[in-house]
Amino acid sequence: MSADVASDSARAEGNSFDRTLDRRFDSFDAVVIGAGVIGAATAFELGRRGRRVLCVDKLPAAGFGSTVNSCAIVRFTYSTYTGVAMAYEGLQYWLDWPAYLGTGDELGLIQYRQCGMATLKDPGGHYLKVLPHFDSVGVAYEEWSTAELVNRMPILDAGVFGPPKRPDDPDFWADPTEQLPGAVFTPEAGYVSDPQLTTHNLQRAAEAAGAEFRFATAVTAVGHANGRVSGVTLDGDTAVAAPVVVNVAGPHSYLINRMAGVYESMNIKTRALRHEVHHAPGPAAFDYEQDGFNIADDDNGIYFRPETGNHILVGSTDPRCDPQDWVDPDQYDQRLSAEQWEAQVLRLNRRLPSLGVPHERKGVVDLYDVSDDWIPIYDRTDLDGFYVAIGTSGNQFKNAGVAGHCMAELIEAVEAGYDHDADPLVVEGRYTGLPIDLGTFSRNREVNPNSSMSVHG
Repeated sequence: MSADVASDSARAEGNSFDRTLDRRFDSFDAVVIGAGVIGAATAFELGRRGRRVLCVDKLPAAGFGSTVNSCAIVRFTYSTYTGVAMAYEGLQYWLDWPAYLGTGDELGLIQYRQCGMATLKDPGGHYLKVLPHFDSVGVAYEEWSTAELVNRMPILDAGVFGPPKRPDDPDFWADPTEQLPGAVFTPEAGYVSDPQLTTHNLQRAAEAAGAEFRFATAVTAVGHANGRVSGVTLDGDTAVAAPVVVNVAGPHSYLINRMAGVYESMNIKTRALRHEVHHAPGPAAFDYEQDGFNIADDDNGIYFRPETGNHILVGSTDPRCDPQDWVDPDQYDQRLSAEQWEAQVLRLNRRLPSLGVPHERKGVVDLYDVSDDWIPIYDRTDLDGFYVAIGTSGNQFKNAGVAGHCMAELIEAVEAGYDHDADPLVVEGRYTGLPIDLGTFSRNREVNPNSSMSVHG
C-alpha cells in the first residue's frame, strides 16, 4: 500500500489544493489513498454504501506495495479482546470470499488454505494472555502437550532455545536444558494463497460497486479549508474534490499525515520499518506444504508457514536482539541482508534440524507500517473528513475485509455527526456479531502495555 509524497516545499503548502481549481478537476464522495489490500477493501465497503469512491496509488496496480510481500497468515493470537474478536470476524470473510465479493475476477479468486497454526508455549507465557480472549470470543483451540506437539510435527525440536539470540552469540548452538511445555493449536487458522490477487479481487468488487481506481498516480497535496478536508491534488496538477479522504498509504502513511497537517496532533505515530522474509526448501523427508502448519515461535524469535513446492516462509517476530531498521520509505536497501538471512534461517534450522542450511539466499525485502505499539490505527483525525487506516503492516492482512467494513462504518457514523472521540464507536461484526470497539485503535490512545510489540505474520 503506497502513495507518493510531495517535495518539502509542497508539503509545507498542504492547502495548495484550494488554489488549483482552475486546472483539471474531478469530484468524488471519498478518496482512498493507497490501493493495497486494506485500501481496496475500504474502497469496496464505501462503494457498497453508495459513495462514489476514487482509490489512488502511485504504483502500477493494486497490491503492488507492501501487500504483495505479505505472508498473509490468518491467525487469532492477539493480546486484546478486540484484536482477537476482529481477527476471528476477519476469518469469516476468507471462508465466505466469493459471496463477500459478489462478483468474479478474470484472474480467478484466491484460495484460503486452512492448515491451522501452532503457537509454541514459550517460557515467557505470552500465550496465557491470549487464551481468555479465545474463550470469550469462541475461537476453537487445542492445548497440546510436548509429546503431542512432536507427534503432530515429528521434524520439530521441542527444546527451549530462548531467549532469541543472534548466530554470533556463543550460546546460539547450546543444547537445550528443557523442553517447551507444548503448544496451542488453532485449527481454523491458515494463510491466503496470493496477496496480490487478493487485492485484485477486491479491486474488481469495488469497481462493481462503483469505485474508480487510478494507478501510477501520486498524491502531492491534501487540501483543506476551515478545518475540513476538501480533497487531494494528484501529480501536482489534477485537483480532486472530496469531503472524505482516507489515508491507507501503508509505509508512506506518516508522510501523508504530515501532508494533511495531522501528524503532530496524533498521540500514536507510525514509521516505516524494513523487514525481510526468507524462503527455505522444506526437509526432503517431510512434505511441509501438505502436512505442515503455521508456527509462531516466540522462544526462537521467528514464525513460519508452508509455501508452494514444499517450501517454508520464515519471518522475524522482532526479538530484542535483532536490530530494527527504520527507513525512509522511498529510500531503503532492498537487497537481502546476509546477516538477517542467516539469523532467521538458522533459527528455523534449530527448530527443524532436518531442514539443513540452504546454499542460496532467497526471500523478499519490504516495509512494515508500524505504530508505536504495533496495534493499527483505525480512526478519524483532527482534520474533519480525514480518516486513517494505518499502522497495519505485518499483522493486518488477515483483517482486510473487516477493517474495510469498520472504516466504512466509522466514516458513515462520523459524517452523520457521531462524536467518536467522546464515545468510541463499537462496530458489530457482519458475520459473527462480535462487538469491535474501535476505541482500541484510537489515534489518541496511550501505548498499550499488553501489546506483544511484534508480529506472527
